[in-house]
Amino acid sequence: MQANNYVRDISSLRITDAEEAGGKGANLGELVAAGLPVPPGFVLMRAGYLDSMKAGGVETELSALHQEALAHVDSTARLAELCGRMQKLVTKAGVSNDTRDELLTAYRLLGSNSVVAVRSSATGEDSRDASFAGMNRTLTNVIGEDALVEAVQQCWQSLFTPRVITYRAGRSFTSDPAMAVVVQQMIVADTAGVAFTNDPSTGAQDHVVIEAAFGQGEVVVSGKVEPDTYVVAKDTLQVLHTRVGYQAFKIVRGPDGHDTTVELDRASAETRVLDDDALRRIAKLAIATEQHNGCPQDVEWAISSGATWLVQARPITTLPHPAERDHAVLVRGLPAAPGTASGKVRVLLAPQVGDHLLDGEILVAPMTNPDWLPTIRRAAGLVTDTGGMTCHAAIVARELGVPCVVGARTATTELRDGMLVTVDGTHGQVIAGQVAKTPQITVVDRSAAPVNAAEVTGTKVYVNLAMPDTADGVAAQDVDGVGLLRAEFMLTEALSGRHPRDLIVRGEQDQLVDAMVASVARVAAAFTPRPVIYRATDFRSNEFRGLRGGENYEPVEHNPMIGYRGCYRYIKEPELFALELQALARVREQYPNVHLMIPFVRTRWELEQCLTLVDASPLGRQRSLHRWVMAEVPSVVHWLPQYVGMGIDGVSIGSNDLTQLMLGVDRDSDVCAELFDESDAAVLAAIGHIITTACRLGITSSLCGQAPSTNPAFAEHLVRMGITSVSVNPDAAGAARRAVGAAERRLLLESAVRRRDG
Repeated sequence: MQANNYVRDISSLRITDAEEAGGKGANLGELVAAGLPVPPGFVLMRAGYLDSMKAGGVETELSALHQEALAHVDSTARLAELCGRMQKLVTKAGVSNDTRDELLTAYRLLGSNSVVAVRSSATGEDSRDASFAGMNRTLTNVIGEDALVEAVQQCWQSLFTPRVITYRAGRSFTSDPAMAVVVQQMIVADTAGVAFTNDPSTGAQDHVVIEAAFGQGEVVVSGKVEPDTYVVAKDTLQVLHTRVGYQAFKIVRGPDGHDTTVELDRASAETRVLDDDALRRIAKLAIATEQHNGCPQDVEWAISSGATWLVQARPITTLPHPAERDHAVLVRGLPAAPGTASGKVRVLLAPQVGDHLLDGEILVAPMTNPDWLPTIRRAAGLVTDTGGMTCHAAIVARELGVPCVVGARTATTELRDGMLVTVDGTHGQVIAGQVAKTPQITVVDRSAAPVNAAEVTGTKVYVNLAMPDTADGVAAQDVDGVGLLRAEFMLTEALSGRHPRDLIVRGEQDQLVDAMVASVARVAAAFTPRPVIYRATDFRSNEFRGLRGGENYEPVEHNPMIGYRGCYRYIKEPELFALELQALARVREQYPNVHLMIPFVRTRWELEQCLTLVDASPLGRQRSLHRWVMAEVPSVVHWLPQYVGMGIDGVSIGSNDLTQLMLGVDRDSDVCAELFDESDAAVLAAIGHIITTACRLGITSSLCGQAPSTNPAFAEHLVRMGITSVSVNPDAAGAARRAVGAAERRLLLESAVRRRDG
């Protein structure tokens, strides 16, 4: 090679130089040609790599090993061994003298001991067909000549990592690889990230999607933190959507000149990275890049002291094809109620505007509470921004058979009124357009035929219910009764959106009692003589506060999930509890199969006072009334014997709340969903203790939750403990019966084997 052939200034490069300068170097040259802000620098051309390997005497051996590696991409161990040998050959060859001289001459022109970023620019990178994004090595905050030479060698070595070889094999790149290297002045980034000129997930051409983090941008492209995500309209530069991520740390240049990780406190980690002005500046630069290059672009940017720089650009290679965009996934969340439903979107932010939803539309809401019930009844599908698998929206949707996705985070901003979408509640996604329906689990109405149990189990299988109008259909199934009749939804309809104390003040409490009597009696009639366990109202203060007039009566709590609710509320507001007791007493005059369950019992003294209220009411004077408690608070493990001594003859384990309080994880959190595990050893130990105590003291034990139907091992665990019943959603009753039956047969078989062998 002749002198001055190994190095080219970035400003002199064009896309036609991609073969020698690599895609990254050539694309940077195009940005400069377009007049866009690019940090000064140069490219060590691929000839520098090729001649260095030749001068080092490793060229032939490298080629042979590379071909062998391409043939062994399915063998992890063999591929790793071959890659290690190739990297050692690169180190052995080093940087040839001629290449080194030109490299350091160009570096000195940037300034004495300049701080630079050294980025690989392999042949075939950042093209329209293959991005190689993040595959090869990038080094930041490189200072000094020796460090620069070492950084170049590390870039060259990264040609021969297992992930790069596998990627090349998958793209049928079988020729010997080569590497150019980009060297640019390092931008001391206050914030950095990437910008896509088309939405990479949906293919939408009218959006710029920007991801941003504090400090250097490598934390974004590497996925080390959860960046902010912003969506900007291309035509107006209006910020359409903002999603603030969580960034536990940032990477900056430390006092020694090297990369330093700085931990961020919670407030900083949750702070928005970019304001709207910065977003518009970045969007403009990204759009200009797309216009210059003539295709959608993936642009890396950095902001330093208010100035915005572009440090890399490449074509987006993974946009959906037009046919795929018709059924692109628009948002993802948690699968809450199975099945699919197609319809037009209706975004509603409050239940008070529920009448805007037309029959058959898809309801999209920030979250739901019992006030949404009338609206959910008319929805073809339901999508919420927040919530976990056990939130209100999930419970109601499963009972109504409405496909539901919860915890979708951006649904109310990504989905717009009138969009035709399909809610896939089985897989937790919302898809563009109308997609053919998949089989949906439904409640089968067998009212015209006798109930024939598929199998008989000693362990009772009850159902959880919330709405009386589903009672007849569910009662026709092979179920043994209602293990949990939720009061909240019936009470919501009876109140017509008003706070109960508002009715009392106006002297209208009799209307509330009459409405509750009608609702509970409808369920009791459908199931008689099978038991119906009515769980008294367990509204939290934030839900009560949402009722009309609620702000006059409800406290503002930072954590209402463990606040003013359940048993404690009854003894503080006995006049409200008295209305429920009066309604139940009237129902039991005709349907004595109804019994009372007290929720969220924390301590002995509050239950004692609560039972005193029950005993003093018309309900307490009725014979054969069973008094149950919910086992949701871990303290019940200790207090259950005393509760039984006070007259409690049934305990129902609320596995959702018990898991929440045992593991310290919000049951409604979509962020922490993977932590919520009813099968955790600590939860199982508590459940086992409760069931053992119930067996020893001769009272009924049950568990309300989906785990017995979805997890056969969990069902077997309960049966082995001696539980007397499980209570599940109606659509899961059949699966629960089968799981329980299998567990009972296994126990019988084991018992027979022991007797035989004994």
